[in-house]
Amino acid sequence: MGLRRVLEPAGVLPQAAWRLDASPEIAPDETRIRVQRLNLDAASYRQLAEKHAGDGAAIRAEVCAIVADRGKMHNPVTGSGGMLIGVVEEVGPESTLPVKVGDRVATLVSLTLTPLLITDGLARWDGSSEQVPADGTAILFGRSIVGVLPDDLPPELALAVYDVCGAPALTDRMIRTYRDKSGQKEGRGEAAANGQAGGDGQAVTVTVLGGAGKSGSLTLAAARRAGARTQAVVVNEAERDALRRAGLADHIAIADARDPVAVANVLPHRSDITVVCVDVPGCEHGAIMATADGGTVIFFSMATSFSAAALGAEGLAADVTMLVGNGFVPGHAEFAVDLLRQVPAVRALFEARLAAD
Repeated sequence: MGLRRVLEPAGVLPQAAWRLDASPEIAPDETRIRVQRLNLDAASYRQLAEKHAGDGAAIRAEVCAIVADRGKMHNPVTGSGGMLIGVVEEVGPESTLPVKVGDRVATLVSLTLTPLLITDGLARWDGSSEQVPADGTAILFGRSIVGVLPDDLPPELALAVYDVCGAPALTDRMIRTYRDKSGQKEGRGEAAANGQAGGDGQAVTVTVLGGAGKSGSLTLAAARRAGARTQAVVVNEAERDALRRAGLADHIAIADARDPVAVANVLPHRSDITVVCVDVPGCEHGAIMATADGGTVIFFSMATSFSAAALGAEGLAADVTMLVGNGFVPGHAEFAVDLLRQVPAVRALFEARLAAD
């Protein structure tokens, strides 16, 4: 679990630690990665970009300072980090990770718990995007998660998918759980895609706040493939048009996800499952109001406030189950990459976002 790497405070796990030992010498159960690229999570990058008014040099300097100070990329404001890709440099004799020296891999655990040493000052990064060319070392523990990069995807694309792979996998699981409990059968073909009856009952309705983003588009694709009726809330016409071209949602609405009344008013159906994929604070109440009694809200944004969600649901007398998406579902990386391969529209959205960055 990496306890030997915790420098302060004593007695906590690496994610909760203020500072980690990022030295490259490994313990018998550790693995060292030669870092090639970081992917900052959306909430963290947005906070840094807004703080520094888009000044790339200032953003780069603060990321370097955070890593140097904390021994990991753990934004002290958002509490989030991201993930990375690199090449396996050394594997301890007691490591249980399924990798070997020379494998090009993506870490499937957060940078907030990954000992990280940057050696190039991030000199190749202009601070204008979430993906960060980098050189340095990172340490994985025996209980970490790692994935070997697929040969058929560019590394930047694979990194972008792996960064959000927990959202579609958990959404798929929840749709199937909901269907099992309600006695539905799995929807098929055009009827399911259009939200018509799936077996003995109506199709599960899934609403995604932030449906045009990385996690949002993958989540919509997963929901659609599982036979759900899909609704998306986006922030502007450009995102609406991109999502419409992708054909991932039965209904697309424009609203500020931080305005709960606006969100509730633009949706034709209250959802069985609402998934929050927006990287700004204040979307908790809109998600609750979008969800039917007995439904489930999944928060996949690192900008989520637990107190706002819990107290907001209580204040609205909303009978909803609220889940924190923890980014790990068994098989989640393979699930997300398979979606990217099978749904060209999702790949097109990812590639357009990468090109814009």
